[in-house]
Amino acid sequence: MLKILKIAAVTAACIAVMAVACVLSYFIITKDAVLDKSKLTTTQQSITIYDKNGDEIVSAYQKNNRKAIKLAQLPKDTVNAFIASEDRNFYSHHGLNYKRMLKAAYKNVLSRSFKEGASTISQQLIKNTHLSGDKTISRKLKEIRLTKKLEKHYSKDKILEMYLNTIYFGHNCYGLQSAAEFYFGKNAETLTTEESAVLAGLLISPNNYSPFKHPEKSLTRRNVVLKAMRDCKFISDARYSQCLAEPLNVSQNNNSGYGDEYINAVFDELEAAELNFYNISSGCKIYTNLQPELQDLIEKTDYPCDNAIIVTTSDNEVAAYKSTIGDSKRQPGSTIKPLAVYAPAIEEKLINPYTKILDDKIDFNGYSPSNNDNRYHGYISATECLARSYNIPAVKILNSLTVDKAEKYLNKMNIKLEESEKNLSLALGGMTHGFSIKQIADCYNQFANSGIYAPSTFIRKIEDENGKLIYEPKKVKSRAFSEGTASLINQMLIETAKSGTAKMLRNLPYDVAAKTGTCGDKSGNTDAYSVAYTSENCVAVWLGDGTNKKLDITGGNQSCKMAQTILNKLYADKSPKKLETSKGTKTVKIDAELYYDSNKIEIADDISPQLNLLQIKTLESNIPATTSTRFSTPTICKPEIKVENNSVFIDLCQTKYYSYIVKRANSGIKTTIYDGKWKKSITDSPPDGTYLYSVCPYYFDGTARHFGKEINVGPIFISSNKQQPQIKIPHIINGDWYNI
Repeated sequence: MLKILKIAAVTAACIAVMAVACVLSYFIITKDAVLDKSKLTTTQQSITIYDKNGDEIVSAYQKNNRKAIKLAQLPKDTVNAFIASEDRNFYSHHGLNYKRMLKAAYKNVLSRSFKEGASTISQQLIKNTHLSGDKTISRKLKEIRLTKKLEKHYSKDKILEMYLNTIYFGHNCYGLQSAAEFYFGKNAETLTTEESAVLAGLLISPNNYSPFKHPEKSLTRRNVVLKAMRDCKFISDARYSQCLAEPLNVSQNNNSGYGDEYINAVFDELEAAELNFYNISSGCKIYTNLQPELQDLIEKTDYPCDNAIIVTTSDNEVAAYKSTIGDSKRQPGSTIKPLAVYAPAIEEKLINPYTKILDDKIDFNGYSPSNNDNRYHGYISATECLARSYNIPAVKILNSLTVDKAEKYLNKMNIKLEESEKNLSLALGGMTHGFSIKQIADCYNQFANSGIYAPSTFIRKIEDENGKLIYEPKKVKSRAFSEGTASLINQMLIETAKSGTAKMLRNLPYDVAAKTGTCGDKSGNTDAYSVAYTSENCVAVWLGDGTNKKLDITGGNQSCKMAQTILNKLYADKSPKKLETSKGTKTVKIDAELYYDSNKIEIADDISPQLNLLQIKTLESNIPATTSTRFSTPTICKPEIKVENNSVFIDLCQTKYYSYIVKRANSGIKTTIYDGKWKKSITDSPPDGTYLYSVCPYYFDGTARHFGKEINVGPIFISSNKQQPQIKIPHIINGDWYNI
């Protein structure tokens, strides 16, 4: 018994020592944790944003103002939405929820991480305004101590008010009032229940639940908040059902100043990088890639409709950006063809730019695509199919390639397909959500970069007020296509700009590759694209209507004209280097006549005449496997022979380069009756008798004759009596079948 008491005493002493150590550690670690009241109520961020030249962007200061609102001005449901979503026991605890903290600590121990936070609204306010985003024990201890101080100095209502005026809602919106104006175009005091739930739902991840970028996710998250409000008895079951039936009703405020859309994109980029927004709100300097002369151009241009324009560099920097639809995704139309069809098919060695594809009526289990001109064009090369943006060949190629392989390449470009999009209509841009204008530019920019994909960035770097670097985007590059495929696509899209749907760009005095795209029907179009790139820049233009109203716009007209204007500005006093069209490829000579007449691609015979040679480029690893022997071993179809008035007529199949030797055989004696170039008919008038004729094609290369297989025609009987004799049947066994 005494032993047990000793063990218990030692254990208690150890626990006491540990408790004292923990308390001492707590006070030592948190001794410098001071509650700064000015940080809780500040209404202005001290962030300065600079362009590529290092000049301050004028409107950035205005955009970064926080707009405060009094808690008493807010609807009850608005306040309750945040309480239900973030901290249901806010009004009953004293700043810390110990039960949730212990539960979170237990989970963190099991997972060996700091995934669980269990922060109350009071803790979040302290963390956002006073501390870094580091997930460390020391930061958590400081957060706890400062939260206790906060609760001593302020009422619950005041804490909640300060929280709502400092919280970040995405899209560069700090505070509930700024968010209400940006997302709904109204004051926070007029927010409805469902609108309040949308904003409360953003806090978990503004980038992932933005109603403009991810409307379906935003709607789902809103409904989760509404359910939490119902569970907390803040709204009735009837009101809950009523709110669920309401659409998102977001209405982005487009009354922006110079560069505001670019600045919004800067903050979107920071959200995607999961940078702590509360750590960059004091004295920070954000250096961007914005080129003011280009930004001026796209901002001051008059547009007939909604628009999105982006200019990127070969270094994957965004030089200029404007969008009246934010980062919304749209169906890409035919701009997807090089990305999901032609480049993958070339990479998979299914086609090369000269492959002939039959453009004719076809049905794929009920799916029957048609061309924009409602015509069929027969056999045409892949280059022409792409340049003229014919739909049927694109679908045929995708069918042979398979959607699964197309998806594999799209994934390399950070494009994820939904299950409903995995069908042949993908070849024509049939997608549920589609691409943003930035995604399109990034995908095309890879062709100018030899098949290397890298997302473009708005930000160059971020420094704190002391000039210390606190953020720099990582240049994450990956290979989507081989150098050879990129070279061949460049070649094909240069042709598109010369003679295809983007021919408005044909007079530019330098290499430009381009593709257009249009979505709509006979009654009008909802989307019109032009993507043009050089070795140094990519320009992507979208014109359309954000609500899908039909407009009189096309990809090859208005949007292509805008791209031309930007290119003229970019290269007003210089020209870019030529686009790469040779790396990873091999130039081979094929049989031109065989190609044009029979749609076959075969390496030309070594002795082929120069006029019959056609040079083409193909992947180094996809050189045609078959070599033509049309000249080393001439081949013809069997000639026709007939007799009229005791004259023999031999009709020869037409050939462009062959000559012929025609012989007549009688009683073992052979006589050459013709030796020369092709003639439609060879005539012979032999004496009475039975004859066997032979025709042998040959090609003369200037030095030697190259003979093909001799073809026998006949036998033929000539008689001046006009009576047919009894022809002796050759005896095959005795071997006299040839001696006629």
